[in-house]
Amino acid sequence: MSIADNLSSIKAGLPSKVTLVAVSKTKPVSELMEAYEAGQRLFGENKIQEMAEKHDAMPKDIEWHMIGHVQTNKVKYMASFVNLVHGVDSFKLLEEINKQAKKNNRVIDCLLQVHIAEEETKFGLDEPELETLLASESLKSLQNICIKGLMGMATFTENESQIRKEFSFLKSLFDKYSKFQILNSKFSILSMGMSGDYKTAIECGSTMVRIGSSIFGGR
Repeated sequence: MSIADNLSSIKAGLPSKVTLVAVSKTKPVSELMEAYEAGQRLFGENKIQEMAEKHDAMPKDIEWHMIGHVQTNKVKYMASFVNLVHGVDSFKLLEEINKQAKKNNRVIDCLLQVHIAEEETKFGLDEPELETLLASESLKSLQNICIKGLMGMATFTENESQIRKEFSFLKSLFDKYSKFQILNSKFSILSMGMSGDYKTAIECGSTMVRIGSSIFGGR
């Protein structure tokens, strides 16, 4: 099936409240343009340099999402155009995004990444760290970021009950902390679910799924 066919079949099965981010990392601009021509406007990349190059080469009505781990020294390369940073896992990174957003006279939307998987390799905050960050007075001084919600990645496993448990836990945190009245946060996005587990994620309350190989084929 073509990229356009893959997209249309995935979109047909998505509830209206769920947003699709096409994960286009490592894929050439020609393939992204196929998805663009089929109506896709949200693309997710995991390397800032690659995302910046694609942003320069492609139409300007695209929303670019940074879905990978972000190094603070690279933030400046995306601050002028990135729409949403999914993987924010420290206050230090929020400070840098705020600083670079200010230089570009923008407010950058961010998601806080929560560690929900059993694998050690995944980045993210645990619940006490999440609560501390959201309750900190310092957060209020960051006028050029807006925390839009949470993001998480489930364990890479065939065990669906474990995946469901991890996603449900993240949804419970989302519900709990979206009640916090925090100056620069407006919780509306719960980004969880990828090609292999997005249907389970949606059943658990995801509002944004990150799908790559089911659209573009394997890497």
